[in-house]
Amino acid sequence: MKFSYGKTFLLGFGFFGVSVVWGVYNAFVPLFLANKFGLAPAVIGFFMTLDNIAALLIQPPVGAWSDRLRTPIGRRMPFLLVGAPLGAVAFGLIPVAAVLPFFVACTSTLLLSMALWRTPVVALMPDITPSQYRSQANGIINFMGGVGAIISFLGGAALYERNVAFPFWMGSLLVVIASLLVFLFIKEPKEYGETQAQPGMIASLKEAAAEPDKSALRLLFAIFFWFLAYTAIEAFFTLYATKHLGLPEADGARLLGQLSLIFVIFALPSGYIGGKVGRRITIMSGIALMTAVILTIFFSPPDLLTTQVFRAPVLGVVPVLGVLLMVAGAAWALININSLPMVVDMTTLARVGTYTGLYYLFSTLAAIVGPNVNGWIVQLSGRNYNTVMMVAPLFLLTAFALMWGVRRGEAVVEAQAALAGD
Repeated sequence: MKFSYGKTFLLGFGFFGVSVVWGVYNAFVPLFLANKFGLAPAVIGFFMTLDNIAALLIQPPVGAWSDRLRTPIGRRMPFLLVGAPLGAVAFGLIPVAAVLPFFVACTSTLLLSMALWRTPVVALMPDITPSQYRSQANGIINFMGGVGAIISFLGGAALYERNVAFPFWMGSLLVVIASLLVFLFIKEPKEYGETQAQPGMIASLKEAAAEPDKSALRLLFAIFFWFLAYTAIEAFFTLYATKHLGLPEADGARLLGQLSLIFVIFALPSGYIGGKVGRRITIMSGIALMTAVILTIFFSPPDLLTTQVFRAPVLGVVPVLGVLLMVAGAAWALININSLPMVVDMTTLARVGTYTGLYYLFSTLAAIVGPNVNGWIVQLSGRNYNTVMMVAPLFLLTAFALMWGVRRGEAVVEAQAALAGD
């Protein structure tokens, strides 16, 4: 198994498609729920977790299922070919839903279909990448995902101003194109690692809990807490921008696009930094930086945060908040690029899908809890949307403390990986 930049970039189109869909969804669905259907913050918080509830129930067992599946086109590709087209159709119908029941039907179909293919496609990265290159490969894939996020936020904001349906139709088209590129150009390896029966997700979680150093368990809970911080803010950010800062609806998405731009720029360097200085140190540095940024946002008045710093092509006006979010984008790259490689390098090749499922189990649990926590905090505070920035630093500091005790998950050379799989 050799590392190929070209194949990794092509594989990144899968994550590109996922990022376009969720970027548009997270930016504009809360606005529909608040302004079109008049739902309360706590209800919006719950609604924005429905995708993660579906993912929690579907993604981990699908990851384990894909480890065991054998078909002429591979063990991962069948999930892509079913889930991506179905999700594209449902996504395109969301903005035209005039009544709440039809809106819920469309979003539910989207959530189920996206949950079906995300884990198998992400598991393709370690399938085709040697251990010592997985941080770099994850950087490339997240670079592609970041490009998708930029398109969804910046392009989506411009399209939203013309017609609220246009960002969704753009997302539907791009996810179909992206999934076709992955299917046509990525060939799954014929070697699947160990052939004997492998423990499932629950058994693997019990194994992690029984380990003497608890590194895998500590890492999984750290992932839970830093995603708890991030998703709690993301679900309410466009409402924070309109209600607390007084910005137009599309500007909240543009600000998220500015964060995504720097995430893209730092995606590849973050993978190389993780490979050179260590994934654990890189992640902890990102956690500390992001904590400082969010605390600064929380304590800064709206007039300061909305003060223009500069204007740039594509980005438009970049206020103080935009600059802070750019720093947060770099910090999130340091964290996010190196976390999945740490998880999959705590297991063998045959169980990569299962451990990828564990990664998504903990990140998805966080994405369920986070928006609900912030939804109730906003509602109980009299709809003060600045409170979405209040609890995230506590979650990040908890993640930092957990990472302090992680002792495994760094890159291993190919020979060591082969021995681990024997």
